[in-house]
Amino acid sequence: MINEQIRDKEIRLIGENGEQLGIMSAREAMKLAEEAELDLVKIAPTAKPPVCKIIDYGKYRYEMARKEKEARKKQKVVELKEIRLSPNIDSNDLNTKMNAAKKFLSKGDKVKITLRFRGREMAHMNASKHILDDFAESLAGVAVVEKAPKVEGRSISMVLAEKK
Repeated sequence: MINEQIRDKEIRLIGENGEQLGIMSAREAMKLAEEAELDLVKIAPTAKPPVCKIIDYGKYRYEMARKEKEARKKQKVVELKEIRLSPNIDSNDLNTKMNAAKKFLSKGDKVKITLRFRGREMAHMNASKHILDDFAESLAGVAVVEKAPKVEGRSISMVLAEKK
């Protein structure tokens, strides 16, 4: 809220240089802001009494937008990448998949390893569980198991995250 939108009886006023001007009526504060040719902006509406500051509103909005933009830049969105394996995978293919997982982990993403079963492979689910264990063991230097291997329908999956 700015200028005439402020309807509170009493407000705590902060001057244009950051000095405390004390508690006064909104009308008096508005007069002070007009004398300085600046705006009266409500900064903390939930405080008792509400805190207002004498500042240039356009400049204030610009600064807030800039801070927001900087905060968005510093955010890291963690994606979940999936690597699918089959129970009869060859060791060279497995190494290729491990290198892909290492690449994903180094970028800061999480990796979901899914071991898919088809047809008669379903009968030997427990015998193939060692593939996921070997996968996690070989990546132990760069990754930590975030979610242990779990049977989900026709597949077993686990999630690896980058070791910190």
